[in-house]
Amino acid sequence: MYRSPTDHEPPYWADACAALAAADPVLAELIERHRADVLTGSGDGFRTLLNAIVGQQISVSAAASIWGRLTDLLPGLSPGDVAAAAHEALRAVGLSNRKAEYVVGIARAFADGSIDPDAWVSMDDADVTAQLVSLRGVGPWTAQMVLIFHLHRPDVLPTGDIGLVNAAARLYGWTASTLPGRAARLRDHAERWRPWRTVATWYIWRDLDAEPVIY
Repeated sequence: MYRSPTDHEPPYWADACAALAAADPVLAELIERHRADVLTGSGDGFRTLLNAIVGQQISVSAAASIWGRLTDLLPGLSPGDVAAAAHEALRAVGLSNRKAEYVVGIARAFADGSIDPDAWVSMDDADVTAQLVSLRGVGPWTAQMVLIFHLHRPDVLPTGDIGLVNAAARLYGWTASTLPGRAARLRDHAERWRPWRTVATWYIWRDLDAEPVIY
């Protein structure tokens, strides 16, 4: 069983950093460069999931703008508030038609108890993922954001994240011309990161963005 998510450093972080730095010189440099930062999350499973929905297939800056307007519209951002929000109001903050539908459907599942984030703590990664992807609008990448940022699971590798794949290719000098080729190279390389692929992923993201990403 994993610990309950908090805003504090995951208990495995120091051990993971030491192991990764010993196994991978590129990561050793990233860990040293960003040693003051660690993985954190909002501490709320519903909020993390909605934030990931907002961030699907758009830039970090665009997602941040939409998220800011959404939280201005619904400051509490509770499942009940989101489920009751007018479609037009959600569209007005910048959500696409489909994303507005997705967030309302997800909110209803949380509000009626179909999804219980407290139960995730005792579930393994595959079962949490299966439950999440049963929701309309939630694919593997979105589920992985919950595993990483809310549950702080230590060994998640989101190879569907284009930013991660391209950043890794740049850092390691991989020359594969296609995104699938670069993703395959990342999967192979990341075998040396087990069981800390989340931590390696986070440091590559951290080096990519001016500020640490938090969902």
